[in-house]
Amino acid sequence: MIYLFLTAGVFLLDFFIKRRIDQKYARYVRHPRLGGRIILEKYYNDGAALNFLAKQPKLMRALHTAVILVAGTAYFIALRSSGKPLEKAGLALLVGGGANNLYDRYAKGHVVDYFRIHIGSPRLERIIFNLSDFFIFIGALLAAVGSEQA
Repeated sequence: MIYLFLTAGVFLLDFFIKRRIDQKYARYVRHPRLGGRIILEKYYNDGAALNFLAKQPKLMRALHTAVILVAGTAYFIALRSSGKPLEKAGLALLVGGGANNLYDRYAKGHVVDYFRIHIGSPRLERIIFNLSDFFIFIGALLAAVGSEQA
């Protein structure tokens, strides 16, 4: 049950952050935070990372839906089995973040991204993230490591 609360918490946390960003900030205006290490900037992403498939939003939405269905099925199966708490936690994060971004795609036609990390890496600084992106990444790592547990 705790894993379902984790999934819901991830979804709701970024849902309300995105709502606040959408209400408070104009697009393409940079707002430095933490000494310029984090830059808040509202951006509507029609594709995946680095605008992959941005010109094909229907295909992107279909692929995103398929991935969430596969991840959700793996999550459902994991929840019904005993053990592997790291895998379950990872899948909870992955599904919560992925579902949040998928909600954006269906409700708004794009995913709301809102911050850049400014640490001296020009490649990294090109990417605008949202919190769900980090939950997806961390969740995938935890699920992969946790699936190897006995």
